Amino acid sequence: MAIWLLITVVGLVAAGNLNQYLTTSLNVPGSESEKASQILNTNFGENTEGTFTVVYKYTNATKEELAGIVQAVEKASAVIPGSQIGAQKSLVGTLYTNMTTPLSLVEAAAYTTPLRQALVQQGLTGAYVTGPPAIEKDVTPVLARDLQRGQLVAVVIALLLLLLLLGSTWAIFIPLIFATASVSLALGIIYLIAQRLLMVLYVPNIVELIGLGLAIDYSLLMVHRYRRELLSNVDEEVALIRTMQTAGRTVVLSGITVSVALSTLLLVPVPFVRSLGIAGVLVPLVSVIAALTLQPVLLSLLGQRVFSDGYQGIMGKKDPLAGLWAKLSRWVIPRAQSVFAITLIALLMAASLVSKLEITPSSLTAIPANLESGAVLSDIAKKVGPGVITPHEIVIDLGAPNRAATEQVEAARLALATSISTMPEVFMVASGKQAQYVDSTGQFIRMYVIGSNAIGDKKTRELVENVRLHITSVSGFPTGAQIYLGGSPAQGVDLISAILGSLPSIILLLLLIAFLLLARAFRSLILPIKAILMDLVSISISFGSLVAIFKFGFGSTLLGTYQLDQIEAWVLIFMFAVLFGLSMDYEIFLVSRMREAKDAGASNNDAITHGIAHTSGVVSGAAIILVGALSGFVFGHFAGLQELGIGLAVGIIIDATIIRGLLLPSSMVLLGRWNWWLPQGLAGLLKVKASPLERPEARL
Repeated sequence: MAIWLLITVVGLVAAGNLNQYLTTSLNVPGSESEKASQILNTNFGENTEGTFTVVYKYTNATKEELAGIVQAVEKASAVIPGSQIGAQKSLVGTLYTNMTTPLSLVEAAAYTTPLRQALVQQGLTGAYVTGPPAIEKDVTPVLARDLQRGQLVAVVIALLLLLLLLGSTWAIFIPLIFATASVSLALGIIYLIAQRLLMVLYVPNIVELIGLGLAIDYSLLMVHRYRRELLSNVDEEVALIRTMQTAGRTVVLSGITVSVALSTLLLVPVPFVRSLGIAGVLVPLVSVIAALTLQPVLLSLLGQRVFSDGYQGIMGKKDPLAGLWAKLSRWVIPRAQSVFAITLIALLMAASLVSKLEITPSSLTAIPANLESGAVLSDIAKKVGPGVITPHEIVIDLGAPNRAATEQVEAARLALATSISTMPEVFMVASGKQAQYVDSTGQFIRMYVIGSNAIGDKKTRELVENVRLHITSVSGFPTGAQIYLGGSPAQGVDLISAILGSLPSIILLLLLIAFLLLARAFRSLILPIKAILMDLVSISISFGSLVAIFKFGFGSTLLGTYQLDQIEAWVLIFMFAVLFGLSMDYEIFLVSRMREAKDAGASNNDAITHGIAHTSGVVSGAAIILVGALSGFVFGHFAGLQELGIGLAVGIIIDATIIRGLLLPSSMVLLGRWNWWLPQGLAGLLKVKASPLERPEARL
């Protein structure tokens, strides 16, 4: 207890200082856009994460007045140490100024308010400040408020459900203590990792809300099993040992399965996605550590007080075989064929919406429009076009210094700019001889290509491919010159390409590992295959729900979601890994209890009823608690997190109710004795051991 108290305090302190090490980078190492970004950073001093964009609207300004506005912006920039005025353009009565700094994202973000104040002092009252540092400054407190609201809702829902399930007993606080300790340890470890590796801004929200729900799930399962063991008229120590041998073993296996599922995200060659994978792996692993150390201590301290003298709760002393879930199971078993067919058809129809799914690297709606940095982006997109916000950047390495000023290069540059400007999706091309287009050595030149559409639009992705194809055939530049396309649209294309390229290997590896783990756990060859197929159905439905809500608007008014044609790519791959892991989690909870009954001599049908009766109530309660935790995402202000929250919530609800309550038992009835089939040779290969109830000490 003392060790865990120390871990919790240190973890909470670390969590309070974590934001300064988080970033929003979507760079794809080794990609063409990353190479362009490195040149822009090294040779043009363009530090993307430390660059502000100042937007100022003027009316009928003369050249002298416009020059005065430019000078005022330059004076205001002096408030930021080492800042320089980069690209500057006047379009449709608006001056756009990029203000580069040598600072990191968090360091630059601290100067957002001073810059806004300096612009007002220079008489530019209507100036708006956006860009990565300003977005970081505006977004961080909103994320924090969303997280706090999500935590509050999750804790209230958890307490109410725990009271409903366990009754008026001190045991309802065990899962909350367990979750607090687990999440604190995870955040403390992430704080240490963030010193060395890139971790994204969303990580604390994901760890705290998903971690809270998952930890409560594990703890509740063990509390429930401990109470059932005490009802067997054994003393507290024996009850605790049996709990650890059964529910404890299940939690360990579940945690390993979830962490293995999320570890596949580390195969994606994108630091953004890998950081989500690291966070996801830590959540179940620290919960397993707590389940093996903290949970038994908490249970031993309470002993018989896990029961209530007053309200007993749904999971009280009543026999589960007389409960609602047992009755549902007994209703399904004689109607297995029709229940299986109708349920599967309905689920597949719901999953069919996944065919309408479209993906995007990111969305401007990821930034709430009520923030200054988000409002100005929305305003620019409406008045000038969304392409202005995220320009393409062509970077040309001429191979040697002082070549940029030669007639050959000048002619080639103009020819390239002219040819690209004729492309249908190009709004304008900006290039020239000035310092913002040519580096100080004269070896590197760049030009801006502004498209007509938003970063995630299909036409923008087509433009990236067309420009890249075009620059491979460009002539006129010196021999050995290298041309790269960078900028946010190209970075987005590279991000999606990296994710989709990794997806087949991730899915295959995930399915293989899940099969081996479940085959060993269930001592069956058929059950793991069935579990994997059902998991894929629930994941497809969750993807389809995103299409229904965000693209077609079903329930969007009630939920307060954005209207989007495309779903962010990182959300889908993270959802896939999380849902696959959680679905395995619920499968393990249920089938492990069925396996126990089967080992004790029950028939196939009786084992099904036994497992569902003793576990489905816990699984459903745990699922509701986890969905409550996800409400912090659903009712938040960020499109990507809304997508994640809704997708996970739908997948979890469908999986914990319809699939586990109807499809699972009906399919197991139809399979009959094949459920438990495992060839003797494979048993040795998988190193399958007898269940805890078959071992000599259990029989004794």
